[in-house]
Amino acid sequence: MGDLGGAGNLALLQGERWFLARTLPHREATAEMHLKLQKFRSFLPRHLKTVRHARKLRSVNAPIFPGYLFVVLNLERDRWRSVNGTIGIATLFMAYDRPIPVPDGIVETLVQSTDKSGVLQFTDGLECGQKVRLVAGPFAQALGILDRLDDSGRVEVLLEIMGGGTRVKLARSWVEPAG
Repeated sequence: MGDLGGAGNLALLQGERWFLARTLPHREATAEMHLKLQKFRSFLPRHLKTVRHARKLRSVNAPIFPGYLFVVLNLERDRWRSVNGTIGIATLFMAYDRPIPVPDGIVETLVQSTDKSGVLQFTDGLECGQKVRLVAGPFAQALGILDRLDDSGRVEVLLEIMGGGTRVKLARSWVEPAG
């Protein structure tokens, strides 16, 4: 749900599976809240995204898969049809009038890759000296060289700005390998 409180809250119990629900446009958070009010557990994978508007930058937690979220259901126990009537939900993915479960391991891997604030961390495999791209903050989309990693979740990147090298300290989640 919104606050993960650790993966334990989203661990599957006997007979439960993950299912995919399509949401109405830009209504993922609304759908997540209304599912929670109905006592359904859901997972909306997010990532840190820098949004530029009117020459101002701000970082937001945006959905990784806009228009979709995952719901835990036990089809034998839960009143799963009520998910389709939930505010913000368009429909569960169905076949032959029954929801289709997400293949095992996919959502579980996403949940395990999420930090305490609910943001997915795709930065594993970063190495010093590697070329990286900043994905958030005032230097979003800038390229640099990863200079230092530490255990506290911070990195130092050397950016080439206006012909000179500038060292910046950032959150690890703001950096991804440059492709």
